Amino acid sequence: MSSTDLGMPGVARNGHDAPPTIGVSTGPATSVAYHTGTWRTERPVYVTLTPPCQVGCPSGEDIRGWLGAAQEGVDGYERAWRTLVEQNPLPAVMGRICYHPCQTACNRVELDEAVGINAVERFLGDTALEHGWAFDPPAPSTGRRVLVVGSGPAGLSAAYHLARLGHAVTIREAAAEAGGMLRYGIPAYRLPRDVLSAEIARIVELGVRIECSTRVTDLPAAQAEFDAVVLTVGAGVGHHVEIPAGAASKILDAIDVLRDVASDNAPLLGRRVAVYGGGNTAMDAARVARRLGAQDAVIIYRRTQAQMPAHPTELQDAIGEGVRVQWLSTIKQVEGPHVKIERMTLDDEGRPVPTGIFEELDADAVLLAVGQDADLSLVTGQPDIDVREGVVAVDAAGMTGRPGVFAAGDVSPGSRTATFAIGRGALAARSVDAWLAGATPSGPVPVDREAAASRLNTWYYSDAPHQHRRELEAARRVTGFEEVVQGLDAEHAVFEARRCMSCGSCFECDNCFGMCPDDAIIKLGPGRKYEIDLDYCKGCGICAAECPCGAIDLVSEVR
Repeated sequence: MSSTDLGMPGVARNGHDAPPTIGVSTGPATSVAYHTGTWRTERPVYVTLTPPCQVGCPSGEDIRGWLGAAQEGVDGYERAWRTLVEQNPLPAVMGRICYHPCQTACNRVELDEAVGINAVERFLGDTALEHGWAFDPPAPSTGRRVLVVGSGPAGLSAAYHLARLGHAVTIREAAAEAGGMLRYGIPAYRLPRDVLSAEIARIVELGVRIECSTRVTDLPAAQAEFDAVVLTVGAGVGHHVEIPAGAASKILDAIDVLRDVASDNAPLLGRRVAVYGGGNTAMDAARVARRLGAQDAVIIYRRTQAQMPAHPTELQDAIGEGVRVQWLSTIKQVEGPHVKIERMTLDDEGRPVPTGIFEELDADAVLLAVGQDADLSLVTGQPDIDVREGVVAVDAAGMTGRPGVFAAGDVSPGSRTATFAIGRGALAARSVDAWLAGATPSGPVPVDREAAASRLNTWYYSDAPHQHRRELEAARRVTGFEEVVQGLDAEHAVFEARRCMSCGSCFECDNCFGMCPDDAIIKLGPGRKYEIDLDYCKGCGICAAECPCGAIDLVSEVR
């Protein structure tokens, strides 16, 4: 607080208000006596823009906000975690399995490397589990009951947000344990089961009831029992593909193998395993085959590496564990342990076409990983619920054609990733809440303005190398299901959080204050940022040009 604010007359607030020094005949001896703000044609305005990491996050997390809190170290960890779980109730899970599109969007790549957002998220999630932090209490009960069908990431997210809004939520899950594809589709070396179970337990502590081994088969009956229904059935049904095969041939769906392994019922695959497909499930199936004793695991994919849908890190990890990949190849026939492979080539449009060139591969088992579908038996033939291209059609708010029935995750249109499912589960929860209140549900809130890299002055930021997570040695990985990627310790997690450039949001660096030639920037104190003395600001734009994070606009002056 300035001395003028304290009511001390004749004392300058910022230097401009001091009585001018009068010369003998020249008038004021300094230009501060003139209100130079009258020269202005533009004025600077502090703004807060949406950072690209948040735009790229399908869960809609306030990444800049929780990274900022994490930068404070121990004093900020819990606040960072609570900011994070405003949108995502599974940070320890997602810190392990998310493909972090936020990092792909990160502006720091203009300086060195993207901020390791995913690694800090995992650190906060693990820290919360270690300290037993619980979610904030839910809102008072609304007396409304909502059924969530499925307990995968979309179902858990929807249930979490609905419970926080005060609704009584029941999840019904067909499998013996909750988690959906998180438990039965992602191997334990990527997602340890104790971490998943602990984060699910915290959602249960909000009052969410999970009924496992309870398949929902009658949608009208469910609607009669509950005030609203959210369908979050995962894509757990493998695509069928016609491959001529002999009676002795061992052909299995990769997703079934992953489910059996997760259920402690691992099949015997043999020493040589072929996996047909090029997605993330194919990578996991091949890596699991190696852990089950296969000395030779080969992925057969009909296109090139550049066209492979699997995430690049998944492919790299598989190759690092001894998995081979046979590109531009397709399986034509399986006869016992012999697999007939046809070589492919690409046409002018990049599509694979057969060459008529064949070779033979020996494999004790063939795992099919050519895509998965959601189980739509619950909605098949239901009036007002439209199924298009293997998913349930929904409006922008996630509601089906039947009032009170919503859908999210793999059963609805969109990307089939866990982080997308969490975001759509949250959207479905907000829409259910609005519908139950008699309001019209709305879709995702559009981004007003993004803090583009072109607004930043990256040279103001110090060079800071990206902190990489340690990984289990390749020789040890294939001997069991021990977690491969390790977490950051506190020191390195804080360092990584501090690499955030706070794109589009003032972090009180004092650059504008120090650069202003008119002393027109007034500091309001820690956490209160600045204001501009428009009596003296000439609108030169130096503050906007030199703002490291792009948090100042120049707007036309209206007089």
